[in-house]
Amino acid sequence: MQCSYFDAGLCRSCGWMGRPYDEQLAAKQQHCRALLADHEPVWLPPVASPEDAFRNKAKMVVAGTADAPTLGILDAAGQGVDLQGCGLYPDGLRAAFPAVARFVTRAAITPYDVPSRRGELKHVLVTQAPDGALMVRFVLRSQEAVARIRKHLPSLRAELPRLEVASVNVLPEHKAVLEGELEIPLTERQSLTMEVDGVALHLRPRSFFQTNTAVTAALYAQAAGWVADTGAQTVWDLYCGVGGFALHVGAPHVVGVETSAEAVASARLTAAELGHPDARFVAADATAWALATDPAHPPDAVVVNPPRRGIGTELARWLQESTVPRVVYSSCNAVSLAADLAAMPALVVREARVFDMFPQTTHYEVAVLLERAAPGGAASSTA
Repeated sequence: MQCSYFDAGLCRSCGWMGRPYDEQLAAKQQHCRALLADHEPVWLPPVASPEDAFRNKAKMVVAGTADAPTLGILDAAGQGVDLQGCGLYPDGLRAAFPAVARFVTRAAITPYDVPSRRGELKHVLVTQAPDGALMVRFVLRSQEAVARIRKHLPSLRAELPRLEVASVNVLPEHKAVLEGELEIPLTERQSLTMEVDGVALHLRPRSFFQTNTAVTAALYAQAAGWVADTGAQTVWDLYCGVGGFALHVGAPHVVGVETSAEAVASARLTAAELGHPDARFVAADATAWALATDPAHPPDAVVVNPPRRGIGTELARWLQESTVPRVVYSSCNAVSLAADLAAMPALVVREARVFDMFPQTTHYEVAVLLERAAPGGAASSTA
């Protein structure tokens, strides 16, 4: 893939832009293998991604003026760089950006100016479902523009007939975060349906979802296959997000734990629609919840999908000292994964696989299957 923004020096977010894709994938595999070399897992073939048009979500910084807004990033001086033509986005998202920019002008929403700390509209977040449906969220400094946004929303829906979910998020603080705590729905429908490998997951605003739907499907399938091979009846999905792993693994009894109440609400809605009464989702800190459970009744398997910092020492210690026989660990940071694995020597890495969730960058996802070592130090068999 080649990018005119990168070539012109306007955007360098994709540090590996222009590098042959097979080299990118091989380098990620080599990096991950080096970090996990002490564990000597069986390495499954890496999962490749489309080189472009793979992102299902656009996180666009809004700058400029209400009459001429830019959607993209900020340069070193805090000025807007318009990236509406970015090739990482599929056609449906790129087609939505001009309509959103025109809406900003129509509703007279002043973009937030970072250097002066003035203005209202900080970000526009646009998500596209696999079927083309859209969610649009406006991140504002205050509620000053909400009435105008409501008034003009029918015009945006006329331009974007696939727009199904719209909301305002309020972020009053001047800090480098994407969104605030307050979400104001603008449409009757409040969740976008993200169908992944036959499971229609609900995605409400302020819920995390992997950015690459095709590779996410492969990741869920891998985890489901690992769990199915063990015959697990009870599975915990810690850091479960909207329940993607929990609702794909096929175990009769699953519990998902996630700090985001919005994500938990999404997961519960999907479970209800799937007719899965034995899928339970809890809004709680994953570590605190695990430590508070009865150690005499462990699950047959645990899936963890933490943020970049990893699961941390407390949860790693709990898994190490528990009798949980198998763990599937999905990580977006192999460095923190390696540190967590070192804290769990009783759990042996049997298989590992790289999933290229983020082409054109150094980042990737890796999933590993862990099994508790049998007496004498050998891993128990899944056969």
